[in-house]
Amino acid sequence: MSSDNATTTNWPVLTMAERRVLGVMVEKAKTTPDVYPMSLNSLMTGSNQKSNRDPILNLSEENIEDTLLGLQPKGYVTRIQGGRVERWRHNQYEQWSVNKVELAIIAELLRRGPQTEGELRQRASRMEPIDDLDALRAALKPLAERRLVVFLGPEGRRGTLITHGFHAAKELEILKTQARVDEATAAAPVL
Repeated sequence: MSSDNATTTNWPVLTMAERRVLGVMVEKAKTTPDVYPMSLNSLMTGSNQKSNRDPILNLSEENIEDTLLGLQPKGYVTRIQGGRVERWRHNQYEQWSVNKVELAIIAELLRRGPQTEGELRQRASRMEPIDDLDALRAALKPLAERRLVVFLGPEGRRGTLITHGFHAAKELEILKTQARVDEATAAAPVL
């Protein structure tokens, strides 16, 4: 995809299961490459992990398989056959035309949902080093221009939440409304 087209692209809406599976695949490829590409069982375990995930899901092996089979014709994942167990790998570098840091940021948002810049920098740095907030902001800028990430409040303001660009319009509006309510509650004087 050329960068000219990318600036006007509306990315496809991803289901919660699709977001989680893609986020887990990217995370595991970066943090535990010895178990990547991933089996159905390892994808289920990673998707249902109780830490570093929001919301907590309880996807079955059948849910994961159906999700992968839905992502495959869209070009998001590839099935690797051969060996004892069928495995899957993601194709996000090609699909989203992103670099390593950008992919780590998106994967973090897919796995945990909306986050502040500080949270996002710290958490995504597990996958790829992000030296400071300025480095994060430099990576976020082209992602926001391409709508791969969305600011839920004023960009650059402390505490503004950032999310991925794969939400349905209604879902994104709910997230923006919730972010405004949370911000107003945090700013309200304590009586």
